[in-house]
Amino acid sequence: MNELMLKISSVSVKYRLIKEKRRTLQEYIIHRLKGKIIYYEDFWALKNINLEVHKGEALGIIGHNGAGKITLLKVIAGVLKPTEGSVMVIGKIAPLIELGAGFDMELAGKENIYLNASILGLSRKEINGRFDRIVEFSELSDFIHSPLKSYSSGMVARLGFSIATEVDPDILIIDEVLAVGDEQFKKKCEERINGFKAKGITILFVSHGMIEVQRLCDKILWLDHGRSRMSGDPKSVTEEYQKA
Repeated sequence: MNELMLKISSVSVKYRLIKEKRRTLQEYIIHRLKGKIIYYEDFWALKNINLEVHKGEALGIIGHNGAGKITLLKVIAGVLKPTEGSVMVIGKIAPLIELGAGFDMELAGKENIYLNASILGLSRKEINGRFDRIVEFSELSDFIHSPLKSYSSGMVARLGFSIATEVDPDILIIDEVLAVGDEQFKKKCEERINGFKAKGITILFVSHGMIEVQRLCDKILWLDHGRSRMSGDPKSVTEEYQKA
């Protein structure tokens, strides 16, 4: 059996939601100061998730909006601590979870390369050596000195993917990057993802595109209201998902 890279054991994430509707923060504070009881209800963003991913595997995570996909990725990346359960991760993670995460929209593309790559663990010397490759892959050389606030969402995604895939990760987490690029860039991304798989890098890939997850992934986890609805081979899971 291939080397285990990720093990999620009975992971749950709970949030406390205010049951009574308060229109403003001021109204909420006033009620607290007056000693009025505020009722809460528990919301389980994830409930009892169990998962194993091995070296070189590509796991697709699917589900409707609010299913818990991004919450699960944040738990795996260490951004969010689970309420229950445990996560074991082997190696370095390069998370590309949310569009624009780790970027400063006021800074230029060049400055954001150094900022984001340093967050992902690269030294300035390493970034210097990879800078030209990052810019070339992103196809943003004409805009690299412009502030990110002038970029489209697709351009930001290009830059984020180009940086994340230059950090030599053991596990690469990708959230919907293929949904915002043009067809040519999607093809480049898929080629790079397949190249990573061939080198034994583990991929976690969130997407609403069933064709993409079938093409790129070895197995699929279907989340539904924070729970595992089904997992298995891409064709079987995506067919059941599309029927639901």
